[in-house]
Amino acid sequence: MKFAGRILSICGRRLMVARCDAGQLPPLYCDLVDSRMKPVGQIVDLFGNIASPYATIVCKTDCRLQEGEKLYVREKVKICRK
Repeated sequence: MKFAGRILSICGRRLMVARCDAGQLPPLYCDLVDSRMKPVGQIVDLFGNIASPYATIVCKTDCRLQEGEKLYVREKVKICRK
């Protein structure tokens, strides 16, 4: 799992803002999970300073996470066929 960021604030029912690490900036529209590997949502916007970027996240359902929790990028499983 690749670290995506830490939740900074929750806005409404389905919108979150997270502070990201500039060295491990997650890609746009990637799927995010929490520390228990439960799906959270998708990154729809990256904004802010290059040294300390922020991400806007749209949750799949109502946001049930707390501020300060860590989010991770869900890695795609590659299937190798021979």
